[in-house]
Amino acid sequence: MADLKGKSVFITGGSRGIGQAIACRAAADGANVTIAAKTAEPHPKLPGTIFTTAEDIEKAGGRALPLQVDIRDEDQVKQAIDKTVETFGGIDICINNASAIQLTNIEATEMKRFDLMQQVNTRGTYLVCKYCLPHLKQSENPHILMLSPPLDMKPKWFAGHVAYSIAKYGMSLCVLGLAPELKPYGIAVNALWPRTTIATAAIQNIVGGDQMMQASRKPDIMADAAHVILTKPSREFTGNFCIDDTLLAENGVSDFDQYRVNPASDLMLDFFVPEDSKPPVSLKASQ
Repeated sequence: MADLKGKSVFITGGSRGIGQAIACRAAADGANVTIAAKTAEPHPKLPGTIFTTAEDIEKAGGRALPLQVDIRDEDQVKQAIDKTVETFGGIDICINNASAIQLTNIEATEMKRFDLMQQVNTRGTYLVCKYCLPHLKQSENPHILMLSPPLDMKPKWFAGHVAYSIAKYGMSLCVLGLAPELKPYGIAVNALWPRTTIATAAIQNIVGGDQMMQASRKPDIMADAAHVILTKPSREFTGNFCIDDTLLAENGVSDFDQYRVNPASDLMLDFFVPEDSKPPVSLKASQ
């Protein structure tokens, strides 16, 4: 399969950042895209809403369905999926992009924040997969994609931010279990994670500010990597934990400078990247 023309994509949390980039990449092929996210009104610190992303999808060449959805709410998720099927005739691709993050230790993590991360990351992912499943079974090349890390069970990925790591690894555990469970239906279940930090609002406002933004890659690299996964035969490519640049290199991409925010800055490794995963190109400044 060369492209996603006519495919219907349900993506959570796609009002900005990586989700928005993946949605627009699919739209460039002529895909139908549902944006199921919370942000319907402009936020003073966060760019983008479900409606601005819908406009971007339409401009890119796709059809858009913006829906305000809190993926912690089972009824809202069911209604959004039903509306997607009513509008586009089915669901071919389910992308679990929505995520909550707070990098605090156990003493500084309030239980309501712990609960939020579990409910959005792990439970939300499981919930969306559950209700997309009947429709994915009807698709010719069905895919589920989690934006979650490889299961590299090292203490350093947990210490200091146990609550977030548990919640994020919960998404990856869904991949580990659902890939074999859904294989008889021909439904692919894979994970995608960035090698470096990605220039998003989370990096700007929560993790590292301007300096880390300059040391990051653009969301486009994740969009291109997701496109590679979603256009593969679902019965042949499943149960994989992909790193963006490695996957792209294996599929013919050689120019990685195009993804740098600032070619004069060394790139910064993201969380959760296993030590034995070697980058296909240098992460040092290219200028």
